[in-house]
Amino acid sequence: MELTLGTYLFVCPLLFLAGFVDAIGGGGGLISLPAYLIAGVPFHQAIATNKLSSTCGTTLATARFIKNKLVNVKLAIPSVICAIIGSSIGAMLSLIIEEKILEYVLFAVLPIAAFIVLNKKLFKDKPEGQGEVTLNKRTYIVACIAALIIGMYDGFYGPGTGTFLIIAFTVFAGMSVGVANAQAKVINLTTNITSLVIFIANGQVLFSLGIAAAISNMIGGYIGAGLVMKKGSAIVKPTIIFVLVLLALKVAGIY
Repeated sequence: MELTLGTYLFVCPLLFLAGFVDAIGGGGGLISLPAYLIAGVPFHQAIATNKLSSTCGTTLATARFIKNKLVNVKLAIPSVICAIIGSSIGAMLSLIIEEKILEYVLFAVLPIAAFIVLNKKLFKDKPEGQGEVTLNKRTYIVACIAALIIGMYDGFYGPGTGTFLIIAFTVFAGMSVGVANAQAKVINLTTNITSLVIFIANGQVLFSLGIAAAISNMIGGYIGAGLVMKKGSAIVKPTIIFVLVLLALKVAGIY
């Protein structure tokens, strides 16, 4: 397609917003992918170019979390392996199962996810010094199962993957919001890179637009990651609810 100045002026601000939202509560793809499509980028090239920009944004956010020692490498390694397995299975299932079936499942899952996030007893941040990763059997089991199942969802469908991971790590593994977000970013980054390599190999990425959008996405992701570390659940909760609403609208065919 022919890229004009208007294309860049439309896509880049929205990619900044997507990176900002994704770093805080996941689900940036619900903003970035429609931005490419509305700008007139063909479907497959939009998905591919979106993977380039989102991978860059997620990389910077992840790097900032690592720098601030919020990522536990020992837990991240088995989680990443499970995520790769899950996303591979999900991609294969997407070839034989209608997307509508998963949409019906999401209609049930989304209200439950919203209830968990809004419930102060279930989804709560930990005081400073608490909520770090405790490497015990429960933590490994929760992280690996979440990475496998949600990774499978990412391979099959995708939107909101980071959001569901944050909820799982916070509620079931007892992590603080910042730590849960950091662990989720590592998994999300892995699945993004895997997809991006495939798209590049097939010549689907629009590099000039993707690089400009990636810079915007990285700036948004950097700022968003900083807010997570400073404000915790105060900024994460409303952002997650916003993402869940967007996902519900998308599933319903309204967005």
